[in-house]
Amino acid sequence: MKRRVRHSITPAKRRTTLTLPADSLVQAERIARARKVNLSTVIAEALSEGLRLHAVAERSDQVLKGYQKAFAGFSEEEMMILDGIVVEPAAGR
Repeated sequence: MKRRVRHSITPAKRRTTLTLPADSLVQAERIARARKVNLSTVIAEALSEGLRLHAVAERSDQVLKGYQKAFAGFSEEEMMILDGIVVEPAAGR
């Protein structure tokens, strides 16, 4: 007896209800009218861009924490040397 395998297919879009600030909604509607697209398109694009920026900020935080951890054992003088700051005056000045 053969079994049927059901594959769960995640839809590319889902319907939901959101509560948005009135001023944001008015601005999004204005953009939608100007571009001659529907409101959902404008909201989806704005959300995608916001999520992309959030991911970039998160990654930046991870990189900064990595650097801080990597250089945690260095003294202030060693950090200045790493940064290229001259600690002592050059001879003959």
